[in-house]
Amino acid sequence: MKRSTIMFITLFLSLNIFAQTQNLLSGKYTVEDLQRRLIPRSEWTPFPRLDDRESWAKADTAMTNACIRFAEAHIDYDWPTVPATLSLLIVRTGNRHEYQKVSYKKRIVLATMIEAELSENKGRFIDPLINGIWSICEESWWGAAAHLPRGKEYSGLMDVTNPFVDLYAGVTAGILAWADYFLGEKFDEVSPQIRKRIRHEIDCRILTPLRTKHHGWMGTEEGDGTPNNWNPWICSNWLTAVLLIDNDDTRRAQTVAQILKTLDAFMNHYPEDGGCSEGPGYWGGAFGALYDNILLLNLATDNAFDYVYENEKFRNMARFIYRVQISENYAVNFADAPPWMAGVTNFGYRIGKSIQDENMMRLAAYYRSSAFSPDFVRSHFTRDFCDLFMQDEIRKAPQGLVLPQDVWLPDLEVAVARDKGGSSNGFFFAAKGGNNAESHNHNDIGNFIVYYDGRPLLIDIGSPRYTAMTFTDRRYEIWNLCSDYHNTPTINGVTQKAGKDFHASDTRFRKKDTSSEFSLDIAGAYPEDAAVKSWKRTITLNRGKNLLIRDVSDLRKAESVTLHLMTCYPAEVTGKGEVTVFYKDAEGKEQPFLLKFNSNQFSAEVEKIKLETLSDEGVRDSWGDNIRRINLKAITPKTKDTYLVEIKKK
Repeated sequence: MKRSTIMFITLFLSLNIFAQTQNLLSGKYTVEDLQRRLIPRSEWTPFPRLDDRESWAKADTAMTNACIRFAEAHIDYDWPTVPATLSLLIVRTGNRHEYQKVSYKKRIVLATMIEAELSENKGRFIDPLINGIWSICEESWWGAAAHLPRGKEYSGLMDVTNPFVDLYAGVTAGILAWADYFLGEKFDEVSPQIRKRIRHEIDCRILTPLRTKHHGWMGTEEGDGTPNNWNPWICSNWLTAVLLIDNDDTRRAQTVAQILKTLDAFMNHYPEDGGCSEGPGYWGGAFGALYDNILLLNLATDNAFDYVYENEKFRNMARFIYRVQISENYAVNFADAPPWMAGVTNFGYRIGKSIQDENMMRLAAYYRSSAFSPDFVRSHFTRDFCDLFMQDEIRKAPQGLVLPQDVWLPDLEVAVARDKGGSSNGFFFAAKGGNNAESHNHNDIGNFIVYYDGRPLLIDIGSPRYTAMTFTDRRYEIWNLCSDYHNTPTINGVTQKAGKDFHASDTRFRKKDTSSEFSLDIAGAYPEDAAVKSWKRTITLNRGKNLLIRDVSDLRKAESVTLHLMTCYPAEVTGKGEVTVFYKDAEGKEQPFLLKFNSNQFSAEVEKIKLETLSDEGVRDSWGDNIRRINLKAITPKTKDTYLVEIKKK
């Protein structure tokens, strides 16, 4: 076969695969198709109605009893107003959490009382629910103060004449829509104004604004900005609201078509390898919310969207969460993600079952929970109703961790390797390339983390606590978002810069039986004044032995070079060419590790990072007040040099 013919066939196949992925949701059905397939609102029963007591008797009693106990404790809850001064804190001090504490608590109590009333059907939570609904409907803004537009026009308060939809306005609409669906007839016995108010507020605050004006989180076909978790997360609540509230079947189908197009803007720009650039901490709100949309669509159409589960990109998006798991408690936390393994509980089992992935089902069964957390915001309320009726199946399912030995996500440019597949024992590393314009970006090209026996050794600090500064043009004034507080070099006194133009090149991953190797050139992550022609970093895991970091530099000038290494343990310079990190195992027993380097090339120092600001509270939540930065400073920098750091047990 001619080479040109082979190239044509390869191109045709790749384009065909790409075409199958693009517009996966909106490209299947016309509005007319949707109108025929959507079950009319008056006939739609996605979950048992209140009077279907036979079905509700099958709900998991551990979960329902926990909801009832929490609701009982709040039956006299004094539904607070949300004072203007709490909203103003976002511009006065940068604090977003005082506002959110009041707002979130109201929604937690409301959602839990809905479940409690459904569970026991005694009517004792109806009046408290009416008070809660009325209180929330009287709020000026259903969203978070931190999500208000910046500038003097708003100055920390909502313009009620110009409604728009943020993440938590969507969440609120979803909770109220389910209240109407499950308990509307009970509300009507008290007053018809309750449901009328719910529907009016949802329409004015959510459905009409989303139907009539573009929101930035929606993304576009032109791709001017890649949508993040807001897109599917808000869509899941938008879809909930329109399916449950809108009485006009034609408009209902038109809105569903609009939602499908919006979701495609999210999915079209997602990498084929399924990698979540926001980190595993956002997987549940990004891919997880996309799955929530598909689940709702299937419930509303007699499974007309089952075909989505066969799509390989969709399946890869699901698998991402176990591909980046480190151990029972930890996951790879690049970008704004905490280091904890989270998000794969009961709904993860449903995902695995839908895509027929036994690994996902086994993992989710391992983390199965019937516990009720009063701190949970109830941001994905639909999942709760599914959970109530699946506990027995999940409880009986096989369970266990997956922990692949090697993972390579070539689009996201993230590599994962461990000493032994299926085990958290021994060395583990993850490293990344990519670019510095990813969602929830940190300037961290070439960054890596090292764990041993499933516990952190060299770390990515992860997310700060979000404040008014976090998502503004002052973002990179926050220290732990900058490259000199990641495991990356500072070159000629210059750190990495933010933006799509700052990226890795020549990123590769090679795996063998005895080793795994990740390599890339990080020169493109630095601006011109760093004077970097190339900086080739190679990270090699020699299984059961050590981890090697090899940097080969080629600079136009060599004034200074510093390699930074971050840890959450005490560390000391303990000899020529070595730093000892006083790692502790799961039992708290000290197991020192050595960082070995050429003492003729580097001098070493260790500094403890002071955690002093509101933003630093996020660091404390993950690591305590334990962050150390190890700085290896080149003694006599050269324009061309090779640096080697070995990490091994002492």
